[in-house]
Amino acid sequence: MAKEVAGQIKLQIKGGAANPSPPVGPALGAKGINIMEFCKQFNARTQDKAGKVLPVVITYYADKSFDFVVKTPPVAIQLLEVSKQKGGSAEPNRKKVAEITWEQVRAIAEDKIVDLNCFDVKAAMKMVAGTARSMGITVKGDFPE
Repeated sequence: MAKEVAGQIKLQIKGGAANPSPPVGPALGAKGINIMEFCKQFNARTQDKAGKVLPVVITYYADKSFDFVVKTPPVAIQLLEVSKQKGGSAEPNRKKVAEITWEQVRAIAEDKIVDLNCFDVKAAMKMVAGTARSMGITVKGDFPE
């Protein structure tokens, strides 16, 4: 018989670095979830992605048990890594902070496509390019057909 779902919590935690301090501890403790058990499981599952910010969706049940799904890093963070920037532009329409290539956009799109709401890589590339544009990052060249 299926367990009764009590709710979901969405957090962004650095890979391999979950600990009971905020934001993890208070979010899980308020729902009655075993914080240390979550931290151990999360750190074990994400030790290969240490230091990267990873979105996680925690589903908790009425009997205080839980399971979680770790997603790929956000597109904005991947764009900052590729462009070697600290942050996006405060005025993305006027000040551009970096340039990336369509090959780099394709690599990010192929990595992130499982979490995006699109069916092919070209649509995912357009979504990634839109995020780059809103951060003040220019994509060099024409869209590959």
